[in-house]
Amino acid sequence: MKILLLGSGGRESALAWKISQSPITDALFIAPGNGGTGAYGTNVNIRPTDFESIDKFVKDNAIDMIVVGNEDPLVAGIYDYFESDPVLVVGPSKAGAALEGSKDFAKDFMTRHGIPTARYRSFTAGTIEEGYRFLETLRAPYVLKADGLAAGKGVLIIDSLDEARRSLREMLDGMFGNASATVVVEEFLSGIECSVFVLTDGNGGYRVLPVAKDYKRIGEGDTGLNTGGMGAVSPVPFADDVFMAKVTERIIEPTVKGLIADGITYRGFIFLGLISVGGEPMVIEYNVRMGDPETEVVMLRTDSDIVELMQAAAKGDLGDLELRHDPRTAVTVMMVSGGYPGPYPKGKIITGTDKVADTILFHAGTAVDDGRLVTSGGRVIAASSYGSSIADALERSFRAVGEVDFEGKYYRRDIGRDLMAL
Repeated sequence: MKILLLGSGGRESALAWKISQSPITDALFIAPGNGGTGAYGTNVNIRPTDFESIDKFVKDNAIDMIVVGNEDPLVAGIYDYFESDPVLVVGPSKAGAALEGSKDFAKDFMTRHGIPTARYRSFTAGTIEEGYRFLETLRAPYVLKADGLAAGKGVLIIDSLDEARRSLREMLDGMFGNASATVVVEEFLSGIECSVFVLTDGNGGYRVLPVAKDYKRIGEGDTGLNTGGMGAVSPVPFADDVFMAKVTERIIEPTVKGLIADGITYRGFIFLGLISVGGEPMVIEYNVRMGDPETEVVMLRTDSDIVELMQAAAKGDLGDLELRHDPRTAVTVMMVSGGYPGPYPKGKIITGTDKVADTILFHAGTAVDDGRLVTSGGRVIAASSYGSSIADALERSFRAVGEVDFEGKYYRRDIGRDLMAL
């Protein structure tokens, strides 16, 4: 099977690593890839949203399956673009991708299908006065979300009612461009979060991948600005059999059945961003692809042929294929550029990757410049390790982080520490 993987981050590096291990993978291409993905396949200089160039590459290279790593091509309708072609696409239709592309659509979907989530209302510039009044019915902190895609920056959590009113106005005035033309205001949920990933075939069949927990804040102790993710851990101690039975009954099953009932074609990954509120799972958000940096631990713990599973899902029939979980713990620690998530320099030379053992380095923001590996993004490399426990896996990842060096390197030293106390 010839496979084209779209994307260039740590998630795509982990997917490429796993896809390359499948005995049915004859060739793997990554578009555009990064400085590390060439170890698993062939990088191709095509943007994931350039459907015409992708179409030409697919035909010229007899590609059998497209695996979509990030959300932008899905929201733009890549599944629909290739729907009449023989090539398989792992991902939802444009209608299904609205679960991530529109937070208002996602909240309405959850309400319609009885899926537990925070109380909310959506507002536009024309209904801003209603938005002010709704904010007054909530307790601090206040959660404001841009309806559309905002590169992971469209969510504000605000402690002051006056500041929440001011931010609502600024968002509707274009703080996040067209993405915040509609703003979802919702109650704040207090609890501990986790990420659940489901692969579904669109016909009622699904498999649940290993559960993970990621760490979004730049500072230790979950302080500072939100990032794309500073690390992840799998398994998650509180996501035990009792908790996951509730997730399956109250969230996964209604989601899968709801998509079918609504006539939405969805053959790919569903990312459930969950929060445990007193042991009861609730949905914070949907994403329509795998998470980053969760994929960097989930792929380590997926002890099955991911290509075989994705192919079956894309064909619409998972049948009796088994998705096995590796019993070991996996941890990833993200090395980031100095200044991230604010402005940061690029082109810093990376050294020491050849010294790393017992850890897999998934490149996220790297490039090769004149034969040298250099930084090209905010999140640079994820050090992912197996272990007999969180502490054991962390020790290996931190040892690897110590070997890799580039000017301005930063990482969190407390990844997984909160889970070790559970």
